[in-house]
Amino acid sequence: MPNSSSDLARKLEFGISTFADVMPDPHTGKTISQAERIRQVVDDIVLADELGIDFYGVGEHHRPDFAASAPAIILAAAAAKTKHITLGTAVTVLSTSDPIRVYQNFATIDAISKGRAELLVGRGAFTETFPLFGFDLDQYDLLFDERLDLLLKARDHEYVTWSGKTRSSIDNLGIYPRTEKPLDISLALGGSRSTVIKAGKLGLPAVLAMLGGNIADFGHYATLYRYAAQESGHDPDTLKFSIQAHGFVLNDSKETAETFFPYIQLYRNHLLADRGFPPYTRGDFDEARSPEKGLFVGSPQEVANKILQLRKQLGIDRFIIQMPIATMPHEIVKEAIQVYATEVIPLVKRLLR
Repeated sequence: MPNSSSDLARKLEFGISTFADVMPDPHTGKTISQAERIRQVVDDIVLADELGIDFYGVGEHHRPDFAASAPAIILAAAAAKTKHITLGTAVTVLSTSDPIRVYQNFATIDAISKGRAELLVGRGAFTETFPLFGFDLDQYDLLFDERLDLLLKARDHEYVTWSGKTRSSIDNLGIYPRTEKPLDISLALGGSRSTVIKAGKLGLPAVLAMLGGNIADFGHYATLYRYAAQESGHDPDTLKFSIQAHGFVLNDSKETAETFFPYIQLYRNHLLADRGFPPYTRGDFDEARSPEKGLFVGSPQEVANKILQLRKQLGIDRFIIQMPIATMPHEIVKEAIQVYATEVIPLVKRLLR
């Protein structure tokens, strides 16, 4: 496990992510509009920037319960209102996106933000984009592999020549606008060993989703990623390895749990019931937020201790907390962002020192 003094001396960054959830409030049954939720996300990014948080990511979904079907536009709006925070996706569903347009969108965000754009690409957690945009689900892996190859060529070369099976060929055509420095592109990792190995072989930064489970059990992904990178001639010490996890934090542990549980219960039951998962109980929740588990819900001290475990056991370079889960009252969300920025992050930094 990465736990040497040199590992701990590397900078640790902190981020937030969202899918712009739009779900009924479990207490009132009311649902805000998707437009209002999008405006809230922009406000949250501005607040995170003012508080000194390093990164904010907006995920892509095309369902009625998430408003962020066009993350690039949300990030562009935030880019014009912020000064320091890195702006990225979490994730862009590359399999069903045109990689040239993706590059152009994020090169534009990079220009507006003066170099603060990042692109996280993956296959996505759901498959609704395949029928929506007219792609064949049987080409699931081929679509992603070809589009990633073309995206990297667009990043690295002004003029691109490319051919494949899932898109028309390109013969020495220019891709514009160009970024002032190479666009930061990371690969999203789920539970697939092949994707972990691909990220390492390509020398791409990686973001691993930790959606529960034991923190220690995720160590083999970090080890495999760094081994694949080294075997392919890349220096693992120069590659950013991040964790994205569900979480929520207020100043008091009990208050955090009582506030958050109804929302994550609704979220889990709403999204996972049709996948055969049993109802999510309070016992499940309390177990998942225990010290060794991967749900980052609790007091600043509790959440900070878990982030420190990730740093010591996986050698992470960035921790991204996905919050809120479901649609929580916006004032509570802003309070959680404030606590994360002013209590959790300084505490982790002190513990690392």
